[in-house]
Amino acid sequence: MDDNYYMNVALNEARFAYEEGEIPVGAIIVCNNQIIAKSHNQTEKLTDCTAHAEILCLTAAFEFLGAKYLPDATMYVTLEPCVMCAGALYWAQIGKLVYAADDLKRGYSLLKENILHPATEVEKGLLKEESENLIRLFFEKLR
Repeated sequence: MDDNYYMNVALNEARFAYEEGEIPVGAIIVCNNQIIAKSHNQTEKLTDCTAHAEILCLTAAFEFLGAKYLPDATMYVTLEPCVMCAGALYWAQIGKLVYAADDLKRGYSLLKENILHPATEVEKGLLKEESENLIRLFFEKLR
């Protein structure tokens, strides 16, 4: 499996969110070439403003591995994490973060300082257009 495959799985999660009336963000965590967790935004469904795809995915990965740190894992997410999610990724010591689209309003990179763990590798832009199109469609549908 390659990065495109994994990001497509995350995009499928984002599509589930879209169909459920949630902001279409999906995330998966891969460890040792195995998907160990996947989720999508569920803030409306769970009436929980912290139920972002990344947070739910981290919780599932911790449970799967029986560990609270993920230095050998990679998270693929369709939208740049917000400050809350980036903070959770810091505490999880995630090994790598791959995200599709920049979040120009709430993304963690808007901060002047990097808030991810210093050992976390970051890649961005993978399947960016597909992610941006899904988000754009969602917000157009709301208007």
